Amino acid sequence: MKIKEYKINFIKSLLPFYDEMEAESFFYLILENKHQLRRIDLALDVDKEFSEDDISIWNVILEKLKTQIPIQYILGTTHFYSSEFIVDENVLIPRSETEELVDWIVKLNSKLSKKKDLKILDIGTGSGCIAISLAKNILNSAVFAVDVSEKALAVAQKNASLNNVSVTFLHKDILETNHLDQKFDIIVSNPPYVRNIEKAEIKPNVLDNEPHLALFVSDNDPLIFYKKIAELAAANLNPNGQLFFEINQYLGKETQYLLESLGLKNIELRKDIYGNDRMIACNF
Repeated sequence: MKIKEYKINFIKSLLPFYDEMEAESFFYLILENKHQLRRIDLALDVDKEFSEDDISIWNVILEKLKTQIPIQYILGTTHFYSSEFIVDENVLIPRSETEELVDWIVKLNSKLSKKKDLKILDIGTGSGCIAISLAKNILNSAVFAVDVSEKALAVAQKNASLNNVSVTFLHKDILETNHLDQKFDIIVSNPPYVRNIEKAEIKPNVLDNEPHLALFVSDNDPLIFYKKIAELAAANLNPNGQLFFEINQYLGKETQYLLESLGLKNIELRKDIYGNDRMIACNF
C-alpha cells in the first residue's frame, strides 16, 4: 500500500478520538521514528510504499492510539530542548513550558559558568529532562538530581547515558528531607502541583497514563513542595544562589506570596508562551 493512502485511513480512524491536525502530527512522528522519513521525503516520493510488515506495526500503534495512550509512550521517546529522551509510564512526558524554564536558567547562567563552576540541583527530576538539559548547556556545571521514584531514576539514568552527560542521581523523598548535605548555586524544581479539583481539566490520555505521584497534590495544601524546597534552599544555596520553580498557572500569586513570607527576594514571576503564570525565579 502506498504510504499516502495509508495516511488517509490512519487519520480517518483517529478522528473519533483526536482532531485532524493532532492525528496528522502523530502520523509524521511515527513516520520519522520508525522509518526516518520526514514530511518532505514523502512529498518528494508520493509513490513510496509500506510493506505488509510495516502495516502490521502501524496497525498496532493505531490501536494503542485509539485507547489514548500518549504517542510518546508508544514510541518510547520524545524531544526536549533539542535532545532526545526516553519516556515510559514511570515518568511525566516533558512539556514545552518546562523547556521555557530550562531556557531561562541557561540564558541567565551560561556566561556565569565560564567564570566559575556551578553546582546545580534538580528536585523531582522524573525523566531527567531538566537536569540533563542543564548539564548539556551550562559549561563547567556539576549537576545533581533527586526523585522519590526509583523507577523514574532508572529512566533518568538511561537518558543521561543517551545524551552523554554526567548527572549524579539520588533517591530521596524531598518532603522527608531535612538536610541536603551540600551547597548549590542553582536549585530548580518542577514538583507536583496539579490540585485534585483540577483533574476535570486534564485530558484522558494524561490522566489515565502519566504517573499521578508526579502530577497531583492535595487541594488543602497545594504548595507543600514549594514551601519545603524553599526552606531547604534557604540553608543550602550559596551566596547569590538562585531558586527556580515551574508552578501551577492558577497559583502564581499565592506561590509568590509564599516565597516572600519565607524571606526570598528578587522574585520574578513569568508567563509561558500560552500566557499563563508558569515559572518563578528568586534568591535569598
